[in-house]
Amino acid sequence: MNRDDPSHTEQTTDASSDERADERGPDESGPDRDRPCADRRPDERRRSDEERRTDGGQRMDDDRRPTDGAADGPAVGDPAGTNVPVSRRGFLKGVGLASVLGVGSASASDDSLFAMDGLQPVDDPIGDYPYRDWEDLYREQWDWDSVARSTHSVNCTGSCSWNVYVKNGQVWREEQAGDYPRFDESVPDPNPRGCQKGACYTDYVNAEQRIKHPLKRVGERGEGKWQRISWDDALTEIAEHVVEEVQAGRYDAISGFTPIPAMSPVSFAGGSRLVNLLGGVSHSFYDWYSDLPPGQPITWGTQTDNAESADWYNADYIVAWGSNINVTRIPDAKYFLEAGYDGTKRVGVFTDYSQTAIHTDEWLSPDPGTDTALALGMAQTIVREELYDEAHLKEQTDVPLLVREDTGKFLRASDVPAVSTDADRPEWMLLMLDAEGTLREAPGSLGERDGQKDYSKSIELDFDPRLDAETTVRTTDGPVQVRTVWNELREELSEYDPETVHETTGVGRETYQRVAREFADVDRAKIIHGKGVNDWYHNDLGNRAIQLLVTLTGNLGRQGTGLDHYVGQEKIWTFHGWKTLSFPTGSVRGVPTTLWTYYHAGILDNTDPDTAAKIREAIDEGWMPVYPAEREDGSRPDPTTMFVWRGNYFNQAKGNVAVEEELWPKLDLVVDVNFRMDSTAMYSDIVLPTASHYEKHDLSMTDMHTYVHPFTPAVEPLGESKTDWQIFRELAAKIQEVATERGVDPVPDRTFDREIDLQSIHDDYVRDWATGEEGALAEDRAACEYILEHSAESNPEGTDEQITFADTVEQPKRLLEAGDHWTSDIEEGEAYAPWKDFVQDKNPWPTVTGRQQYYIDHDWFLELGEQLPTHKEGPTNTGGDYPMEYNTPHGRWSIHSTWRDSEKMLRLQRGEPVVYLHPQDAEERGIEDGDTVEVFNDLASVELQAKLYPSSQRGTARMFFAWERFQFPDDTNFNSLVPMYMKPTQLVQYPEDTGEHLYFFPNYWGPTGVNSDVRVDVRKPGGDGG
Repeated sequence: MNRDDPSHTEQTTDASSDERADERGPDESGPDRDRPCADRRPDERRRSDEERRTDGGQRMDDDRRPTDGAADGPAVGDPAGTNVPVSRRGFLKGVGLASVLGVGSASASDDSLFAMDGLQPVDDPIGDYPYRDWEDLYREQWDWDSVARSTHSVNCTGSCSWNVYVKNGQVWREEQAGDYPRFDESVPDPNPRGCQKGACYTDYVNAEQRIKHPLKRVGERGEGKWQRISWDDALTEIAEHVVEEVQAGRYDAISGFTPIPAMSPVSFAGGSRLVNLLGGVSHSFYDWYSDLPPGQPITWGTQTDNAESADWYNADYIVAWGSNINVTRIPDAKYFLEAGYDGTKRVGVFTDYSQTAIHTDEWLSPDPGTDTALALGMAQTIVREELYDEAHLKEQTDVPLLVREDTGKFLRASDVPAVSTDADRPEWMLLMLDAEGTLREAPGSLGERDGQKDYSKSIELDFDPRLDAETTVRTTDGPVQVRTVWNELREELSEYDPETVHETTGVGRETYQRVAREFADVDRAKIIHGKGVNDWYHNDLGNRAIQLLVTLTGNLGRQGTGLDHYVGQEKIWTFHGWKTLSFPTGSVRGVPTTLWTYYHAGILDNTDPDTAAKIREAIDEGWMPVYPAEREDGSRPDPTTMFVWRGNYFNQAKGNVAVEEELWPKLDLVVDVNFRMDSTAMYSDIVLPTASHYEKHDLSMTDMHTYVHPFTPAVEPLGESKTDWQIFRELAAKIQEVATERGVDPVPDRTFDREIDLQSIHDDYVRDWATGEEGALAEDRAACEYILEHSAESNPEGTDEQITFADTVEQPKRLLEAGDHWTSDIEEGEAYAPWKDFVQDKNPWPTVTGRQQYYIDHDWFLELGEQLPTHKEGPTNTGGDYPMEYNTPHGRWSIHSTWRDSEKMLRLQRGEPVVYLHPQDAEERGIEDGDTVEVFNDLASVELQAKLYPSSQRGTARMFFAWERFQFPDDTNFNSLVPMYMKPTQLVQYPEDTGEHLYFFPNYWGPTGVNSDVRVDVRKPGGDGG
């Protein structure tokens, strides 16, 4: 049996040695394989990393290498000298039989499995130990032919290096690598990294759900009827469709969805490069998954920046706010735990008594959706008791800036005739009052900067601004009363007195105030911010309120401080190399996936009039793009084509019912590139088999650490599967072939100054656009080298240092510096901590004010009363008027939907979708643990098993997310109950005319998905509900 056999699964260990010999081939066995371990020299028993490490898992030339034509030795687990396969049960039975037969006895027959010597007393247990063949059995089971370094391309922030062991041509097991170089002896060792999911990825490599051949749908989408077709047929059908779309000018009806470049940038670039050359649409993902914390671009003008997890150990005080570290950050949890051993106080803020809460020193449990009120209550305590860092507030924030009380807008130099300014844009030169009451320009304001990020200016002050100030200023409109943002903020915070906070959140009055005082009192405090806040409709307000705590206390820009938001992998260290590889034309037709889905799934037409009007205004003003673009006659075509790879868009889509019923029928062709049959593959038209994570070259990075390490192929791709890069390169070749045969002329791009030339698209795909070298990027490994060579982090200018792909194969390498999309540098001997560019170097923050900006004077923010962070209740029509709050957090048994169908992971839980209910909620509905129930609202009804969960609050129904549709009896899923909402403030451009601060850029600023704020009820099947 070989790996390509469709019946091959993880249960094939009973295959005969003859079958395995056929798989290995003549060069994978030989005389040395018959040598028992005890007969080898000690240095042969375990090869060193240098001896056994290979790029791609190819066999090493060591003294165990067989000679050509040698006979096969024993297979995995075979005792020396026999070809009889032995199971673990058989081995133990044999040992038991031998012990019964006694000293010197033979086995039951001459050809017995074991011929055992009796136990012999020895003087020297090492030197005189007799060799007995049977004792070598387990040793041989743990032997291997080769080992490759690889990792897992999944939507998590782990980025863990693994050793992948191969025997007889098959991946056999994986083991955490333990050779990350240590850069700071004062923090715990970074080795090893990994989790239980990564430890069983081998099961996927040969799993039944592996896709080994191109497939074409022959039934209805989702019906599961497929026809196996050839690669040529598959690529030809796709290419002909794509050529027709581009030739008709519908290139912007072609979409490509793939998430998280950091987890495998070459695979990401494989499809993105082709979509970019076609003039197609590249989808965002960070906002779509509600991983983007919109409060960070609003307040700090950045996508997100975090300390690497080793920096947790440097903190004196850590608040884990909605971040279930022990479940969702398993490789990094050691820093959280060991910080506690070292004296760091750890506080958990969770609605349930979570797996992380049990390891904290104190647990605060706000009611679901009230985190903002809790954070503002803590801020009110810090302000009321004057525990804030005044110097930090004056220099680093907008709180000394003046605001007009008549309009709510910042007071600008252009408003005041008496202010003489040299600023190029006086309308964005903002003003403060100094201690003498004189109006002073705020250095670093947008009015004096060249664009969003301008480090030629400084925010350092040569005067002492007033925080508490109110006065009248003579403006071009006459006398106007003005006051500082600080006074506006204090007035807002006054609404969050202890009684109000307690009534809103349920948290004890003295408890949260004491935590606030402790947080402000220590030297280095840190908040680890999780997805628990991001999933709500008003997530931006929650982000801003929690950020306010580190700002008030000056906990930014130093080791052991900050707000670390670890949700998804928003950025990639080797940014420039990845960007130019993925988007060679330099012109990206990006789209916010939430808005694209919302628009094309018909949800806009069913939205309340005020929200719908703002969404249309944002589109009409060009603040947020929707593709296909509106044509000259005012029409807008439907999308026609969607490529999905490295993701599971259909399964993870909010508004899942509308996506299936309204969006999916508009798509003429859905192509899924996948190694397994997931929900998106089931609802696709053509499925192309891609290599598993152990069958390709790529790179891996994360903001949880500062290392880069590789994927290398331990084995060849299974069946007819190919790597993502190879698949899209070959599709480019087929498109070029079809276009050339048809004589398709270049198509002018309506938006960008370029032509889409399908007759050269493959040549363009494999060309190195930086050097002009033809065919340079034909192979995956060359693409890896390109990324490393063209990124400052791995090949910094002005030094002789460089990280090559071969370097990463040898061991993970710490990156050499941070590029300009990070906010600190990577420094020798210490963990990366962000914001030093601003806090220590005094560069302007990339906001309108040049400071941390808590006051937003955009018209929509003012209209909605959100110019400052404030607590609001969520929307009301969220699935219907039902009594229970429904949420779908990340669980410990999968990374999104990967491993949701893993047999090993299913065995660690209940093996099927489960809803977690408080026992009293269940009792009121006559539900017992293990019952089959329906969770329902106005959108759908989902059938699954009930699990009683005393750790949750009453009135909540929790389903850990990402179960596949085919795991539910009625082909629904966890998102069938989730409506789709967008918040208008996340659609704005700011400033409205130029957008230097807030502007659409994929994964930086755009509307987020909403996974919470959903109402449901639970009942037994056929019942009436609660």
